[in-house]
Amino acid sequence: MPDKSMTVDPQIGPPTDAPSTIAAPQEGSALWREIKGLFWVLLAVLLFHSFVAKPFYIPSESMMPALLKGDRLVVSKYPYGWSWVSPSFHLAPKMDGRLFGRMPTPGDIVIVTPPGAREDYIKRVVAVPGDTVAVKAGRLVLNGREVQREIRAAAMVPVDANAPCGIEFAGFQVQAVGGKRYCRLPIVRETLPNGASYDTIDLGSSPGDDYAPVTVPADHVFLMGDNRDRSADSRFAAGELEHGLGGPVPWENIGGRAEFITFSLDGMTQLLNPVSWFEALRGGRAGTSLRAQRQD
Repeated sequence: MPDKSMTVDPQIGPPTDAPSTIAAPQEGSALWREIKGLFWVLLAVLLFHSFVAKPFYIPSESMMPALLKGDRLVVSKYPYGWSWVSPSFHLAPKMDGRLFGRMPTPGDIVIVTPPGAREDYIKRVVAVPGDTVAVKAGRLVLNGREVQREIRAAAMVPVDANAPCGIEFAGFQVQAVGGKRYCRLPIVRETLPNGASYDTIDLGSSPGDDYAPVTVPADHVFLMGDNRDRSADSRFAAGELEHGLGGPVPWENIGGRAEFITFSLDGMTQLLNPVSWFEALRGGRAGTSLRAQRQD
């Protein structure tokens, strides 16, 4: 005789005591998946910024004319290997040396963390271990020989909120036909012994125009800003008084190499006005390479 307890009426469905095949939803599982997904995205971004490349904002005029305040650029982290300053925000404990280290090439523009600080500067490498570097009457001297110099046509930098041509450049502002104002800056092109060539600004006499000879020790570099008379660099003492780099800098304080400008803003952006984000873009600067030119 058939077991009537297991019969099923097609109009009614399965018996109420049959096991369910549908799992009950777990409360909060969707939110937890979103949190984990966000965590992995943030971790990937952090690792990329720390060990591959990161954006950098130019906050000062010390690297004019190559870099203007308001420029945004890409800094690659791997060309010199990695050190304690490589991770974003410099959260790693201070350690000597580099992993897969390679010495910067004279002429490179690099990001550097001053000794005893956590902020980043951007400067140009002018001397490497074994070089004797000095400055005499504003002229760079390497290994007893004055670096090749060439007077170039003045740079005409348009005046804007990020390049106001203010008191730091007193006497260099000019007005063109039509009323547009420019900072007319005297340019001197330097060519290092390895052929790296780049423009510097020479505004006249300044405290950094004379620097006694010093030999760069092993695993150190000597850094200077291209705006020679307005740059706190290896010529000046570290700390709050002069805000310099205190002489040759340990290579583990180098955070990466500046590669190219992504875009540049004139300082007139308004947070709540999206149109101003585009109007503030400086034309002609996006994509500009920051590698020194080479002369054979």
